[in-house]
Amino acid sequence: MIDDIYSARILALAANLPHLGRLEDPDGSAEKTSRLCGSRVTVDVGLDASGRIDRFAQDVKACALGQASAAILGAGAIGASLEELELATGSFRTMLKADGPPPEGRFSDLAMLAPVKDYPARHASTLLAFEAALEAVRQAGARTSPAGAA
Repeated sequence: MIDDIYSARILALAANLPHLGRLEDPDGSAEKTSRLCGSRVTVDVGLDASGRIDRFAQDVKACALGQASAAILGAGAIGASLEELELATGSFRTMLKADGPPPEGRFSDLAMLAPVKDYPARHASTLLAFEAALEAVRQAGARTSPAGAA
């Protein structure tokens, strides 16, 4: 039953999104939209000298599942590296699409979204925030690396 995916915990997360808004001068920014439902997430990041996120903001116009995912991202984004985001996003995608184990580490709360795997139409909106964050960090890394500098 679809009500199973809208637990009180997920709805509480959706109601309390950390780091809402936009950064004034981000190192990287990305927007992702779900073609199916129209959910949209924009993520702005700033990176420190070691390439970890030290500034983070997100503009989230999504369903409760997309908001819950964005809340988990927002809670763990500061201090995350590109590698951590790649691993978490890949594990999250595999959890939803191939019944894989949930992500570990700073984004382990994504485990509460495991029931979404039974609702493929909800996968895209649930993944949006992580996909946008990953793209924003990759863009920021290219912009701030010596090879990416103009």
